[in-house]
Amino acid sequence: MCENSTSAVATIIDRYAGDADMLIPMMQDVQSECGYLPQTELKELSGLLGVPLSQIYSVATFYSSFRLMPKGDHTIQLCMGTVCYLKGADKISEAIQKEFDLVPGSTSPDGKFTYSPINCVGACALAPVMVVDGEYHGGLEPGSAVKLLHKIAEAGPADQAEKKPAAKKKTAKKKAAKKKAAGSKKK
Repeated sequence: MCENSTSAVATIIDRYAGDADMLIPMMQDVQSECGYLPQTELKELSGLLGVPLSQIYSVATFYSSFRLMPKGDHTIQLCMGTVCYLKGADKISEAIQKEFDLVPGSTSPDGKFTYSPINCVGACALAPVMVVDGEYHGGLEPGSAVKLLHKIAEAGPADQAEKKPAAKKKTAKKKAAKKKAAGSKKK
């Protein structure tokens, strides 16, 4: 799918018996397959359902769960709440945007970061605070924020970083099970 196959959109529409009232679940399915809502698929959806493209884009831009651009390897949420802003979040935002060629709500050209300044993350004691891949980083300055993001980018995509510890845990569990089994054989 994803900008090269129209039959996948037709399959999704068939799944919902062509019912235009099921537009949101259809869009969720497209996003699930592509990671975002590509323009080609939305045009195809519009044509096959007979729903104006403007209505589809209206739905896509209304719900924050829909993305019109591919998501980066890492997500950056910079708190722009009052306390964070007063402590320099605006300068951090400028530095991040300049260093990684980002604009709010977009993904960097290299696909490493998706940047979203947000109203408040509820961690005022850490101000200014940035949440990267769900992890809070506080007391930042423009230089330290940029340095942190470079370090994160070098580590690789967030989903790969999450898989590594899980594999280690499984290995540790296997070793413990083998040790236990060996101990019970001796008795």
